[in-house]
Amino acid sequence: MKSPVELASRLARQWQNADQREQRLLRQDSWPLTLSIGKPTGSAVRDNLKRVQEHLRQWREVTIGHVQWQPVRFQSTSEAIDIPTHWTLETPSQWARATGSHEVKREYDALSRLASATDPRFHSLIIRRRSLVMEKPECDVIRSSEAALQLQPGCADGKPLRALSVAGIDSKFFERNRQLVTLMLDVLFEGQASETGLEAFLGAEDEGHHWLLVADLDGKLLPFSQMRIRAHELQTTPLPGERLVLVENERCLHQLPRLSGTVSVLGSGLNLAWLNATWLKGRTIAYWGDIDTWGLTMLANARKHIPRLTPLLMDEATFEQFVEANGVVEPQPAPTITPAGLTESEAMLYQRLQQSDRGRLEQEFLPASDVHRAIEGWMNDSLA
Repeated sequence: MKSPVELASRLARQWQNADQREQRLLRQDSWPLTLSIGKPTGSAVRDNLKRVQEHLRQWREVTIGHVQWQPVRFQSTSEAIDIPTHWTLETPSQWARATGSHEVKREYDALSRLASATDPRFHSLIIRRRSLVMEKPECDVIRSSEAALQLQPGCADGKPLRALSVAGIDSKFFERNRQLVTLMLDVLFEGQASETGLEAFLGAEDEGHHWLLVADLDGKLLPFSQMRIRAHELQTTPLPGERLVLVENERCLHQLPRLSGTVSVLGSGLNLAWLNATWLKGRTIAYWGDIDTWGLTMLANARKHIPRLTPLLMDEATFEQFVEANGVVEPQPAPTITPAGLTESEAMLYQRLQQSDRGRLEQEFLPASDVHRAIEGWMNDSLA
């Protein structure tokens, strides 16, 4: 048989489990919660009656939830004894109180306030990442939720994060709440903020967080075949060569051909503010990204800085050729409004992808031979 203190300790341990905490705070079908108390044995009643009586007294004093009693007859007693058999809790607030822990009660009250003040899409994150949330002022958590709902990919348009003015945040807001805002954006945009980095995702000025992969396709232009360079350094430091191939994802390096006088920058994603560098104005530039709404959005953003760039393998013909074998669902498409900067045919493709069940063709699944042919054709055209 278990005492109220023993079951309270078990409930407190369960509060520390993120899965159980999420399930019980968010799912109505988790309630009521019934815990078994157990019954004393006949020998316990016969040989240690005072202990059994103390057990009964403790359960009679429980005022949280509902204690179920059952008359049980024992050989050593002349009459049946009412024994507590189960403890039923009806609500999450009863769970928090039943733990007997001031810390659990404090956390539950805080999570309840945050749940009423934030978008339901963030509730699971707030509950699971309790330690991250509890270390912050509640007003910062609420403001992070409000800011995340107003932020869109590329919305910084090259400004530093501290210069963004949304939801009434201050200039130090992202410094204090960077991880939480990133995780909230991940909820809204299928993990893309963490995958690309916050600055890259928002199109903010890079302040040292985003490193790009630079590859020497010529073989003699750089001291190494591959180098890592911070995005903001490319705004002032020219790369060698006459031609530049911009590639959305660095995983595509193995698909690029050797090419004289050419370097490639891979992995910029949405972090394209460095393309306003003056040294790029004299280069011949190609851009290759995924055929999906985000890929075309990045192409449009790149064109804002370099209107004359040549897109590669980002057209309807390429999509038609490979979508049957390699097309997949785009988990979280870009906004439905066609971004400015796309050509008429690209805009039509953008709207088609918005409505397609498989509106994503990832560049790393294109055959290397087709990629070589497209890039070499672009180079030959630039020399003509």
